[in-house]
Amino acid sequence: MKIFRNILAVILGGFIGAFVNGCIIMISGSVIPLPEGADVTTMEGLKATIHLFEPRHFIMPFLAHAIGTLVGAIVAGFIAASHKRAFVMTVGCLFLVAGIANCFMLPAPVWFMVVDVVCAYIPMAWIASKIAARK
Repeated sequence: MKIFRNILAVILGGFIGAFVNGCIIMISGSVIPLPEGADVTTMEGLKATIHLFEPRHFIMPFLAHAIGTLVGAIVAGFIAASHKRAFVMTVGCLFLVAGIANCFMLPAPVWFMVVDVVCAYIPMAWIASKIAARK
């Protein structure tokens, strides 16, 4: 029974973290208005207009990645029946792989890709492991 609960922990952690990430991305344009002429409705539009973005426009995507990872990893830690840290870090690694893939899909500035990959995924999973260990 523990194995099913642990598998569920990773699946739900991934889905809930991705949902949180998506929600933050959805509201990001109302928190920090997009540059004039930026089209973020499609991947092609984003690729074509990302050069218009200023550093402040990368705050919300970073927060979406970090908070999505944190929430998803916490969920995994709370659901996992055993080896909580391993399943929390598994969710963090899944988000890290998605973040690295995103670096290849979008022509974001190098500084953002480095900060995002280094600071948004594994550190948030580590924090989540500390939170989940308290339970």
